[in-house]
Amino acid sequence: MKLQYQLTIAFTTLLVIIMMISGVTIYSQMLQMLIKDEQRQLEDKGELIVNFILSENLNDTYNAKRLLEMLKAYNLQVFAYDENTDQIIFTSIDIQTLESWVERYDMNATNQPLWQAGDEKYVVSILPIYSGFSTQHLVLLTPLDDLQEVRESLIGRLMLIFFIGIAVAVLLSHYLTTKLVTPLTKLRHQLKKIERRKFDEMEEIKATGEIKEVEQSVVEMANELNSFIQSQRQFFQNASHELKTPLMTIQGYAEGIRDGIFEGEDADRGLNVMVEEIKRLKKIINEIILLAKLDSEANIYEEEKIELKEFLDQVMARAIPIANEKGVEIELNRLENHTLTFDYEKMLQAVMNIVANAIRHSRTKVEISVYEKNKQVYIEIKDDGEGIEEELLTKLFHRFVKGNSGETGLGLAIARAIVERSGGTITANNHDDGGAVFCLKFVKK
Repeated sequence: MKLQYQLTIAFTTLLVIIMMISGVTIYSQMLQMLIKDEQRQLEDKGELIVNFILSENLNDTYNAKRLLEMLKAYNLQVFAYDENTDQIIFTSIDIQTLESWVERYDMNATNQPLWQAGDEKYVVSILPIYSGFSTQHLVLLTPLDDLQEVRESLIGRLMLIFFIGIAVAVLLSHYLTTKLVTPLTKLRHQLKKIERRKFDEMEEIKATGEIKEVEQSVVEMANELNSFIQSQRQFFQNASHELKTPLMTIQGYAEGIRDGIFEGEDADRGLNVMVEEIKRLKKIINEIILLAKLDSEANIYEEEKIELKEFLDQVMARAIPIANEKGVEIELNRLENHTLTFDYEKMLQAVMNIVANAIRHSRTKVEISVYEKNKQVYIEIKDDGEGIEEELLTKLFHRFVKGNSGETGLGLAIARAIVERSGGTITANNHDDGGAVFCLKFVKK
């Protein structure tokens, strides 16, 4: 069953249950409320009657007749009795029924139950009448059937409201679930497109709240996946090219030496070239293996707490000879000591890859800075070279992507993998003064 129908049924069922519970509660309490209301009305009418004849003695026939006339106008069943003499003064009810009531019910009780005569029940209200001659009580009765008719009328109206409410609930829940489920349905289609790798057919979904956040996450995931697939394709193409070139060189010299084409100094030069190409192949293969291990093996990365000042002293010790050979000045011009957690040797390799890259592309100077901002620690490496080509910036950290004078095209990819494995991020940009700036950012723990 579709989610839309499930939500509609769930909302409607919940509302029906609530309305049924409310209806049962109202139905069970309605009769009692009507009885209490009728008793209050009887008391009001009784007070009017009592006030009218309060100064009269009900044992007097004339006064009793006047009372009956007033009660007839109110359409009430009444009788009056004298508490002192325990006698009925007058009544509009037959004597047999009246005597059974007098014997069965307590006239002095504050709260009177429903009085019953045969199959018919009556709502009762008893009012005391105090005169100058005796203590008397006036009993007013009205049939319960009248209240039953009122209750049935109210129940009919409640049922009508109940069914109208159900209809409105179904329509409203259908509208709300449609509004809620439609973006989810479109999001499912988007995921199907990602599954079929149709990234160029992705469309924006109009939604709000958490669904919009999920949609944005899906788009980011699709872009990242597309980028990863493209980089993987490019990786295999570049890897085959990078491996094929030295292998062909080695093969050419080996066959030439074997066939006697290269002899003497030429053979020695060919052997030297073969050795250099084998070293280059070994370096490429080792870096590819390291990247694969960083992506898949958890135990290859051994984290420990490192003091940045001591760590950067080691970076400078290794970078100065490279800078001197290139005729470039390297300096640590801003250093705030912090403690970070990472694999010392691998992070040293990552930073040296970036520093060596900066030295190779700089004209005169490379600067290394360490500072804290918004509870994050930054390691910044800046050179004064020509900067990075704009089209290269977006794929600079991909494998086998290299600029001018690049070596294997794996150094920056390894640096990114190590930094991200340490919970940090790495970015590259061109600064305003010219040259490139690499920024490693770590969350301070």
